[in-house]
Amino acid sequence: MTTLLWVVAVAMIAIGVVGTVLPALPGPVFVLGGIALAAWIDGFATISGYTVGFITVLTILAFAADYVAAMLGAKRAGASRLAIAGAAIGTVAGVFTGFVGLLFMPLLGAAIGEFIADRDVARAGKVGVATWIGLLLGTAVKVALVFTMVGIFVAALLL
Repeated sequence: MTTLLWVVAVAMIAIGVVGTVLPALPGPVFVLGGIALAAWIDGFATISGYTVGFITVLTILAFAADYVAAMLGAKRAGASRLAIAGAAIGTVAGVFTGFVGLLFMPLLGAAIGEFIADRDVARAGKVGVATWIGLLLGTAVKVALVFTMVGIFVAALLL
């Protein structure tokens, strides 16, 4: 049974790492869940409750970074609510259109949303790019935090 639990814990961590760049999966939560399960398996002897608590804080920061960076990018360009909604829809649509779609559909969605709201092509382009840059920066920070979480987990196992 312990082996099965370890397989589930590692699978959750792996799914979480992949989910960090796919908006359909809450990557940091999966990583946290896998680490918490691994800590629980041996009664928090190898991976302490403090370690799980610290990783929980990193998970919260990963979610905050994702949303704050996108909002700051959109706000800096003066994006409308339709642009923000368009970026969100574009992000979800990007999952189904491959890696290139995942990168560029948020930009397209934000630009279309802003164009619908304001009917100004130049402004729509500016808002789309700013929102897209915010999303990319947020994702980069989220990926860095998730790899930090995994690194802490591996260090706790090995040390």
